[in-house]
Amino acid sequence: MKKLLSILIAASFAASSVAAFAAAHGGAMKDDDKKMAEKMEACKKMDAKTADDKMKAECKKMMEEKKPEAAKK
Repeated sequence: MKKLLSILIAASFAASSVAAFAAAHGGAMKDDDKKMAEKMEACKKMDAKTADDKMKAECKKMMEEKKPEAAKK
């Protein structure tokens, strides 16, 4: 009976360790995702009169890439 209790306690510690590790590493954004999110925010705040053509083209490209992803969901 002592051996069974020891095994159950060890298993519960192992499970909680694995769960904590997965939670700590599962939801982190990649650097590329962060940069893309920052660019999207900049595009939303962009003033059409003051933005240069390069910025307008990048924003248009990102908006077009974003639409098919939203349609899949």
